[in-house]
Amino acid sequence: MTSLPRRHDHQEDLSMARLKLQPLGDTCLNEECRSTNRILRAPDDDHELQSVMNELSRSDLAAGFTDAVESSIAYVLDGSRTWRFDLLGSDVHPGERASVGAKLEYEAQRAFDWKKAKPLDVEISGVPVDLKTTVGDNWAIPTEAHCHLCICTKIELKRNRHRSWLIRTHTSWLYRGKGNKDGKRGIAVDARHQWGFPLYDWTNIPINPLTHLTEEQAAMVFEKGKGQEVRLLRLFHYLPKTVISRNVILTVCAGNQDPMRRARAIREKAEKEGLLVLCGTWLDERAEALRHGFVLGSEDWVALPLNPTLQPESADLDRLF
Repeated sequence: MTSLPRRHDHQEDLSMARLKLQPLGDTCLNEECRSTNRILRAPDDDHELQSVMNELSRSDLAAGFTDAVESSIAYVLDGSRTWRFDLLGSDVHPGERASVGAKLEYEAQRAFDWKKAKPLDVEISGVPVDLKTTVGDNWAIPTEAHCHLCICTKIELKRNRHRSWLIRTHTSWLYRGKGNKDGKRGIAVDARHQWGFPLYDWTNIPINPLTHLTEEQAAMVFEKGKGQEVRLLRLFHYLPKTVISRNVILTVCAGNQDPMRRARAIREKAEKEGLLVLCGTWLDERAEALRHGFVLGSEDWVALPLNPTLQPESADLDRLF
């Protein structure tokens, strides 16, 4: 049987009002729940929760959710059409940030090959489980998920990290009242701390390299009227020794045709300007990158200065390109 770690985030404790919880062994306030799950039990005594946990323990949950979160953020930003690369940017509407959760539901199903099942989102070890995500302070639990198991994922954008819990969202453990306009209600902080099962520790979300550009550099990389090759050359000059993914290249070349071919086309020119541009598509270049300490996926790129002591300034790049 899996034991429950007792871990607290005191900053979260202070951010929400307390709700006095019913003791374990009591009957949940949810009168519509006719199953034995209406009894308030600790995770160690919840056989369905234990069964789901045993199934989940066979997967690398932190890695799978990291992939799902990163894919969901990329989907919402839609960089290949919008040039956007920062979910906290002023060009991203708060409603778009919130929609990351809806996308994450499907990305998590894909990452773990979970079976879609009604009335909730998925079925794990034969048990219905709902998937909930928040980029805020709490989750919105719909009435159909009351007294059921939920995987609740929290994405902290400012801290660039995420974490997930498995919890039975009893009505008694949700805040009172009518909830939001759809009748959804948040989980009481103490209930999450005491009866939620942490699936993995806080895990970093991969940082988009474009967020490392200065304001001046970003303006030059995305300068209107400049072709794809100019943009990419500037990108590699500004971010040497940085792994650049396919998504980053698509964002820099948003709205243009065949950006990957353009990336390959600049290699000779980049070398003349002091940069060795390597692509993970080719095994020999992947091995060369690894020799310098960079692990490339099949669609990743990295630019290595041939003379590390020479770093072009913004004005130099403007003149060259």
